[in-house]
Amino acid sequence: MSAGHPTVAAAVEAARAAGAIALGYYRGGFEVTIKPDQTPVTQADREAERAVRAILTRAFPDHGFLGEEFGAEGSRDARWIIDPIDGTKNFVRGIPVWAVLIALEEAGEITTGVVFNPVTDELFTARRGQGAFLNSKRIAVSPCRQMSDATLLHAGLGLLRAGGVWDGFVRLVDATGRQRGFGDYYGYGLVAAGKAELYVEVDLKPWDIAAVKIVVEEAGGRLTDFAGRSDIYDGRVLASNRWLHEEALRLLAGA
Repeated sequence: MSAGHPTVAAAVEAARAAGAIALGYYRGGFEVTIKPDQTPVTQADREAERAVRAILTRAFPDHGFLGEEFGAEGSRDARWIIDPIDGTKNFVRGIPVWAVLIALEEAGEITTGVVFNPVTDELFTARRGQGAFLNSKRIAVSPCRQMSDATLLHAGLGLLRAGGVWDGFVRLVDATGRQRGFGDYYGYGLVAAGKAELYVEVDLKPWDIAAVKIVVEEAGGRLTDFAGRSDIYDGRVLASNRWLHEEALRLLAGA
């Protein structure tokens, strides 16, 4: 099981600690401020990220950080990429689709990922070469090879439209058998666990992508930008069960 790796074990400990802090606010109320990019940030976000950094610094004092709330710090050769609450808008409105995301980037590659939803107690873990797990059970992507049988997931439709990818997205809608909007971390979990085949999202930051990327990949899937590059810094993501990836990229591009 992947939790046996020291980086996974430390990230799980950090995610559970952050999740407990966030859950206390989620159930008990909190103050919301608006960041310059108009996204809500809560006391919970900041306290949760502090907890993650403290635990991981104790475990790996030489590692750096890139986090949503407190930015970049320390080494870039090995650094933890943190989103203390992915799905803040859901969190603020009491929708239980949010999670703590923690990933380790080593020499530019994501090698460890942990995704924890404290409301549902779902814990995804992955380590490069060791598979992906949901609550300690190995998960795998769907074997579907027919686009017309595929389920397509999406996040904010307005963002897709504003991002200039609407026509390509509509081609995917027309080609697939079913479409649902399960946004944020949850869509990647569904692809990784074989419950959907494709997930398209735009307007993302590295901390939105890093942890879910390795979970999808270690479950046998692919996660790339719209040019097919294995990149967490482009901001646009296609996650798939691998079999339908190239066809989906072509539809998005209009080729």
